[in-house]
Amino acid sequence: MVKEDRATWKSGYFVKMTQLMDEYPRCFIVGADNVGSHQMQKIRIALRGFAIVLMGKNTMMRKAIRGHMENNPALEKLLPYIKGNVGLVFTKGELSDVRRIIQENKVAAPAKAGAVAPLDVTVPAQNTSLGPEKTSFFQALAIQTKISKGTIEILNDVRLIKTGDRVGASEATLLNMLNISPFTYGLQIQMVYDSGTIFDPSILDITDDDIRARFLEGVGNITSLSLAIGYPTLVSVPHSIVNGFRNLLAVAAATDIGFKEAETLKEFLKDPTKFAAAAAASAPAAAPAAAAPAAAKAEEKKEEEEEEEDEDMGFALFD
Repeated sequence: MVKEDRATWKSGYFVKMTQLMDEYPRCFIVGADNVGSHQMQKIRIALRGFAIVLMGKNTMMRKAIRGHMENNPALEKLLPYIKGNVGLVFTKGELSDVRRIIQENKVAAPAKAGAVAPLDVTVPAQNTSLGPEKTSFFQALAIQTKISKGTIEILNDVRLIKTGDRVGASEATLLNMLNISPFTYGLQIQMVYDSGTIFDPSILDITDDDIRARFLEGVGNITSLSLAIGYPTLVSVPHSIVNGFRNLLAVAAATDIGFKEAETLKEFLKDPTKFAAAAAASAPAAAPAAAAPAAAKAEEKKEEEEEEEDEDMGFALFD
């Protein structure tokens, strides 16, 4: 009877995972180390309506993926990452939004002896409120202290644990005595799968502005290279035309050769006063346009001052 129940449960799991792989084109591969059942339930609630979390044994997940590869061969890319304590988060929504929800659902946790530190842990200088009998404990960890008003005071900030180090028993005990919970645990996004493509989650940090800036940088490099080697491309042709036109104007200015576009230049060269007159004529045309907003502001300021004077007069009448 137990075997039948187990077999039924496995069959239901395979059916559910197959349905999810058919229905959802995107998923996160997430690590679930140090995530308890209560926290996992909160994460599922937070993701409700946005994504579905599926956990299970790695062997069962691999078997379900292999069994569905006939319909979707791209799922094979998931297999190398189904290792360790991992699960899948299926979604149809924006990957960045789902990732934000996952990252927000973390809880603080005390340091446990033997755990690998995910970040640096620094104990700040403080009065510990611990009695002098604990002085030897701090001395064993090479932490400088003094007795202040009957309690131990840490004199300087102490870098107690480095990222990647295993937490020792003494470090864990000290942090617990100081009521410091240095670590936060939650689902850790390891890889992202999207319609047959798998990539690192850091790719989601790239914005449209970043893509636009990199594209324009590439266009600029191609333009510079094309102009330097004299090889015309779509992006360099406008610059080549402008440079060619400048060369034609230079030839026309130095010789008797003329064409329609060079007539104005030749007139300015023959009589520089025409250029000065043209520049003077364009300056007044631009000045009124620039002066209009300033005049409007001055008028508004004048009206405000008149209103303030009227208000002051009104108040004086009632004094």
